[in-house]
Amino acid sequence: MKRLVLAALLAVPAASFAQSSTWDIDSAHSHVSFTVKHMAVSNVRGEFQKVSGKIVLDEKDVSRSSVEANIDPASINTREPKRDAHLRSPDFFDVEKNKTLTFKSTKVEKAGDGKLKVTGDLTMNGVTKPVVLEVTGPTAPVKSPYGKTVRGIAATTTLDRKDFGLTWNRAIEAGPVVGDEVKVEIEAELVKQDGPAPSGAAK
Repeated sequence: MKRLVLAALLAVPAASFAQSSTWDIDSAHSHVSFTVKHMAVSNVRGEFQKVSGKIVLDEKDVSRSSVEANIDPASINTREPKRDAHLRSPDFFDVEKNKTLTFKSTKVEKAGDGKLKVTGDLTMNGVTKPVVLEVTGPTAPVKSPYGKTVRGIAATTTLDRKDFGLTWNRAIEAGPVVGDEVKVEIEAELVKQDGPAPSGAAK
């Protein structure tokens, strides 16, 4: 009898572990975009074109899930080469010194039907601060044409760029040239880690 009880207790962690699955962020089908005020009269939009990372998802207990993401700041694109060069310079992201922006979750919570609140540490420009992502999803999993299991998530947050040492600005009559508040939107396609990708498959 004691042996049966011990066996049952030892089986619990394995069963719990089986509930979780790991999903890679598909860089080719994901992006991080942002919006910031320009001269207090219009919005400038841009994106980071290179993002990677993984999500460990526990379907039974979402609080046991985790998120890690990496963004290449040199991949910033606002559709204006001179502005992008300035954003890569030491006035802003200083991409020669700061090669990666990172996000690591510290808490995952349910926030309603199909909604999550993900709290984590964002490291940008050498500064680490807590941020909260309002997440929609993940969607139900589907099979891609190449047999991979995929699903999607969307997330938003709002940052004060000065919190991360991004303080460059100039004043004009209407106010600052660059607003402090930055609205961030994330769209990510996730691929389940269940084997190697088909060789030669189209993206």
